[in-house]
Order: sequence, then C-alpha cells, then structure tokens
Amino acid sequence: MDLIFISRAWKTQVFHVILRLSSIMFPFLRLMLCGTVCRIVHRKRCHILLGIVVALMAVYWFSLPGELFDKPLSTVIEDSEGRLLGAKIADDGQWRFPAADSVPFKYTQAVVLFEDKRFYRHIGFDPLAIGRALVQNIRLGSVASGGSTVSMQVIRMMRNNPPRTVFQKLKEVILATRLEIRCSKREILNLYASNAPFGGNVVGIGAASWRYFGREPGELSWAEAATLAILPNAPSLIHPGRNRARLLDKRNRLLDRLHEQGVISAEDCSLAKEEPLPEQPHPLPAEAPHLLDRITAAHKGEQVRTTINRPLQQRVNDIVQHHAASYRNNYVHNMAVLVADAESGDVLAYAGNVYHPQQAFGNHVDVIPSPRSTGSILKPFLYATMLDHGELLPDMLVADVPIQIRDFSPRNFDRRYDGAVPAHRAIERSLNVPVVRLLQQHGVERFHQLLQRLGMRTLVHSAEHYGLTLILGGAEGSLWDIAGMYASLSRTLKHYTENSGRYDPVDVHGLNFYAALSGRLRPSTLDSRLEQTAPIEAAAIWQTFQALSDVNRPEEEASWKMFSSSRKIAWKTGTSYGFRDAWAIGVTPQYVVAVWVGNASGEGRPGLTGVGYAAPVLFDVFARLPQSTWFAMPYDDMIRIEVCKKSGYRASHICDEKDTVWAARTSVEAGTCPFHTVIHLDRERKYRVTSECADVNEMVHVPWFVLPPAQEWFYKNGNINYKPMPPIHPCCLNTELQQQMELIYPQANLTVVLPRQLDGSKGQAVFRAAHRRREATIFWHIDNHFAGSTRSPHQIAVAPAPGEHTLTLVDDKGNKLTGYFVVDKKEK
Repeated sequence: MDLIFISRAWKTQVFHVILRLSSIMFPFLRLMLCGTVCRIVHRKRCHILLGIVVALMAVYWFSLPGELFDKPLSTVIEDSEGRLLGAKIADDGQWRFPAADSVPFKYTQAVVLFEDKRFYRHIGFDPLAIGRALVQNIRLGSVASGGSTVSMQVIRMMRNNPPRTVFQKLKEVILATRLEIRCSKREILNLYASNAPFGGNVVGIGAASWRYFGREPGELSWAEAATLAILPNAPSLIHPGRNRARLLDKRNRLLDRLHEQGVISAEDCSLAKEEPLPEQPHPLPAEAPHLLDRITAAHKGEQVRTTINRPLQQRVNDIVQHHAASYRNNYVHNMAVLVADAESGDVLAYAGNVYHPQQAFGNHVDVIPSPRSTGSILKPFLYATMLDHGELLPDMLVADVPIQIRDFSPRNFDRRYDGAVPAHRAIERSLNVPVVRLLQQHGVERFHQLLQRLGMRTLVHSAEHYGLTLILGGAEGSLWDIAGMYASLSRTLKHYTENSGRYDPVDVHGLNFYAALSGRLRPSTLDSRLEQTAPIEAAAIWQTFQALSDVNRPEEEASWKMFSSSRKIAWKTGTSYGFRDAWAIGVTPQYVVAVWVGNASGEGRPGLTGVGYAAPVLFDVFARLPQSTWFAMPYDDMIRIEVCKKSGYRASHICDEKDTVWAARTSVEAGTCPFHTVIHLDRERKYRVTSECADVNEMVHVPWFVLPPAQEWFYKNGNINYKPMPPIHPCCLNTELQQQMELIYPQANLTVVLPRQLDGSKGQAVFRAAHRRREATIFWHIDNHFAGSTRSPHQIAVAPAPGEHTLTLVDDKGNKLTGYFVVDKKEK
C-alpha cells in the first residue's frame, strides 16, 4: 500500500509541475494569439484588445486574497511532546484550531475517496463530476449534487458558502484553478481539513478529532477517519439522536470503498464497521487552564507548544485537588504549584490555581504571576549574600532579643527569643528578629539591588520605601520570579565545577514555558563568556542550601516529622502577615518546586502557614519526581579557617575552644570573636577581682565567653552549658568591671508612641531591661523622678508626657545605666 501511495504522490507532483508550467505559459500564448488576431482584424484596435486581455489576466491572477481564511481561531497549547493540554474557543464561538502542518494519512485517504476521487489529477475542477451532477440534477428536477472538487469546496468555504447558483459555481471553478496554481495539492487538502464544518460549532479536523473522539487527528482509527470524512458533506448527521442510521450507513459504505481500492484490508474493514459512532462531544483537555489564559493574552489564536510534561502536569493537578479538598474546611480555597527543570529553567508543570470550571472562590485567578506578600521566603538570599561578602559565617551568633527600630518592632513567629542564635539556625527556623538585624547590618539598598539582579521584577519601589520590612514580607513577589531565582542559584552552583571554577552569566535567568525558547540559555562552553564572579558565588550558595536542607527546623517548629525523607532537598517556607499567604519552595540540582496556598481575595485564615499548608504539597510533588543527586561541594571556592566553637566567629587568641571548618574564601574578612574576654579571678576562682582590690600576683587570668546582658538573659535560659561570670568580689563592688544592665526597650533615641485604650484614655508603654544577676533589683527613674522598681523580669509600664526624656536605671549594687527617648504627641 505504501508503494501505491508513493507512486500516486510522484505522479501528482509531476502533474502539478506540468500544470504550473502550462498556467504560466498559457497567458503568453494567449497574448501572442490575441496580438496576431488584432493585426489581422484591425491594427488600430489592437491595443484595446490587448489591454482587455491583460486586465482579465490581472483579475484572474489577483482573484485570491493574500490570506484565504481570516476567521478567528482557537488558542491551542500543547505539551513538550505535542500533546494537547487545552484550547480556548474562538471569538466567534467556534472550536476552530489553527491549521496543522499536515493532514493525517487515514483522513486524507478517506476524504479524497469520498469527496474527490480524481483530486490528484484535475486542475481545480472535474468536468466529469460536473457533467454527472448536471445530468443528475436535470433528471431529478432539483439540485441534488454540485460536482464540487475539494479545491472548489475550499473556495466555497472561503466565500462563506454563497447560494448555489450557476454563476456562483462558475466563480468557484475559476477561483479553484487559481488556487491550484498558488498551492500544492497537499496545501489544498490542509486548507480543506482545517476549515471544513463538522457539525455544531466544530470547525476543522483538529477540533473535530478531539470533540468527537477525544484524541489527536493522527491517532484516529479508520472508522473515525471515515466518519469525519463524511461530516463536512452533511454536518447535521453528527447530532446525537438524529440520522444515526444514515451516518452509520454512509460511514460503512466509505469503508467498503476504501477496501475496494486496496487502501485497507478486509479484516480492517470488518473491524472498523464494528466501532460505534461518537455520542456526546467530548470536553477538550484542560490540563493547564491558567497557563492557557496566560498564553492567550500574548498569542491569541495560535497553536503554541510548551515545555510542560503532560504526565507530570496531571499528577500535580491531582495533588492540588487532593489538598484543596481538605483545605476548604478552613475556608482556604486557592493554591498554585510550579515545577521547573533547574538546569534549563523550563517549566514542567503549571497549576495556576485550583481548577473549577464554574470559577468559584477566585479559582480563575492565575496566582503564579500574581504579586503576593513574600513572608520569609527571601531570607535565604540575604543569608547567602552575607556569606558571600564575608559578613557572616554559618555558626556565627546573631542577637535574638526584642528590637525596636523607629516604629518597626519585628517579632519571632513563636514570640520567644534565644538571646543569641547561630546564623544558619536563624535561617532554618526562620527567626524574624535575627534576620532583621542582619539586613540592618548588610544594608537594605544592597539587598534590594541583589533581588532585582536575580530577577525579582515586582520590586517597583525604592529600597527606602520597603525598609527593613523587605525581609519579612514588606514587598510583594510572584511565585514565578522567586522560583526562577532559586533555580538560578541551583544552576550557578551546579555549573561552577563544570566551568572549572568560573561562572556563566547566562546561568542567572528566569523560567520559561515556550518550547521554541527552550535551551536558548544553555551554559556556554566559550571561555570568553565565563566570569570570575557571580551575584552570589558557589560557596555561599552551597552553605545556604546546606542550611535549608535541614528539615528538622521549619518555620513554626511543628509538624516537621511528616516531611522526613531520604531525598535531600533545600527548602524554605514562608507565611505572610495575617496568615494570608503560605509559601514553600524546594530546590535540588535537577528541580525547583514552588507552592503557594491561600485565598486569592487576600483573606487570611487562622493557622494558614507555610509549614502547615504549603510544605505538605511541596513534598508530595517531590515524591512524584525522580530521585536527585546532591550538589558537589565547591572546594575551589572554599578555604579552611579556625573558628570559635562557642560564637562561630573567626577564633581569636583568647578563644579557649576552637574548630576548623570549610568556609567561603571571603570568610577571611569576617570579624573575630567579640564575646571572649579575659577576666581576673581570685586564687579560689570564686570572685572576679581587679588590680585595685587584689594582689596582681595572686589573680588567675581566665578566658571567658560573655554575652551582652540582654542576650545573656535570654540565652542562658535555653543553654545550660552557658556559665555566667562569677560574682564580683566584695572589695570590688565600687569598681565598674563590666556592663551589668542593658535596655531592651526603649533603645537609644527611640521615638515612643503611646497607645490609646478602647475607652479613649491614654495608654502606657512597657519598658524592658535585662540584668546579669537574676536576683538583682533595678530602680527606674524618668527625668530624675522615681518610676518604680523591678525584679526579674525587669519590665515596667509608664506613661511619660510628650517630648524628650532621660531614663536612668540603678541596680541594688549601685551600677547605673542612662538612656534617652522621645514620646511622640501622636497616639496609636
């Protein structure tokens, strides 16, 4: 059968070449003949006849418009293998897919045999078919057959099916021959198949195949192809419950003819007749409806191939529906999941929201590109860039005590404080106060620039506008941008060793879902494009991912055990203010998965946290992905340094316990331990003494790990190994050995705003302090007026008048601390 088809195709091509040559030469022959006749008949009128001939030829040549069909088309998206993901109906309410590159073999054989068996041999019209139709119509006394070829039917569809008259038929014949000159037989068949009516609002073989049989045109059986070949001739036959017997009879007769022509075997014909006719139209696939909307906005009426992996997309959709069903119990209705290949940035799954055809609860909103409060999801970028600049070491202690910066008073999620916490633990546990202190140290402007450089396009305001709230959700980010930023870090780290310790600038780029653009930002092999630096270098990224891979310390320190897994994933959760947005992002060398859960309306719900709602979805998705290897340690970007085991800083000569660790090369710029000091003890090592009150020769010099009073007060409650300094020797009580007290609130030169009570009366501010001695008593004075005394915990409620004030604290040993603050006239 293949040989027969190839032979016919060869003959068709030869015939078409001859036809084209004759169509080009014929006008010149006519010109010559016309000129000869004119000279014989009347030389003076020769130019008139010649002009008429030229005009007729021009009309003929330009009789077809540049674009034969200008009807609105459906937007169609496919996965990376060309499988249908979804389609949007055309503006005129028709399912009309863009024309495909070719027509399936089975449909071609069926439609040519049914509609125009001499299709490959005529020049646009078939005189035999027209003559047979004319005789038949005269005999019956009505129009029963038009004798139209496939080419003539294309012209008729192009002209919106005008009335069937002799004049219209003559126009179709002329235009059909012109169509044959312009297009190949294959192109004409494609035009017919793409624009033929198939009943109802279905136009074209692409839409018809999916609507009636739920599959690609190339996957049609012989029975299905024969059914679709018949329908354009009588589209009403497809209506369920009407004319089913006629449709079945016509289909089977066409199958018999296909067998008679040797196209299909007797067995294939018999089996094809057993297949049922289509019933109700199938709904088109809706695997990625929100991605379809996004592509429609940019490529309306086009057929777009995406990078989506359809099986993975379906699994992600199932995961979303499963979790959404349980989250509705807390009136949480929306969710978005994005899965991308970290190596290329190609999107593999795109679930923009929980899909409901009725579009309830804002499910039509595509959350993936929508700006939402970021919560804690940006903290790893600050940690990484500070490691990269030598401002931080992973185990370096960061203050975790209450802080007030102007009117900004961040709090940890659990409202508890550790006094001091290693930097990597602050990131693992997503502690707010230590990270705010780190951002204050690093600089908001520098961090703002880094986020923009990494691809965060939602930062539309200046760094000053966001301030320190930038790290706690004060800025909005999209799941699309942030997932791309995490993928860029993964890509940079992975390629570092492959590029012999250098960086490729193209590694930092956003995600992509267009198959046509896939791979355009592959790593370069050209040495001239490689650089020595990157926005964040390999060692800092590796240390950051190491911290994020410890799932034992999620943001809220609850429910983490359900996420235990043998696969290693660097992941981070985030929760925005008011429980409005729950985030979770995980990254490996191969994949990045990003999840958002909440309400598109912005309504917050109690308990809506990243670890409680988004993280379960994240790990369910990773469970459906192939196992990933972990990142190789970038030794070329790291050095071994000596650090203090207690503070995590670079060890000084005073530190009594040291350790050697791998760190980024820039860690040589990190500071040395500020918490170890040498204290002087008496001979029995019971008291601290000074040279003024003891014999220097009898003093014992001991290195001691000492935190500032406020940090110490919180730190010693959770660290039983912490040893406060011994008490001061009685003979040294009048000597200032070390700071004994520290103000927690208000801090120096802070503006205090007094609250207003519900009954309208003026409220009070709560001042807090820390003392090294748990049993100490502190006496509080404001502007030399006694305000009260406190024992641990040291906090006092006061209501100073507006203006500047002096705050003086004196303990029971005579130690004194002075601070200044301002009370604002406004109340909150």
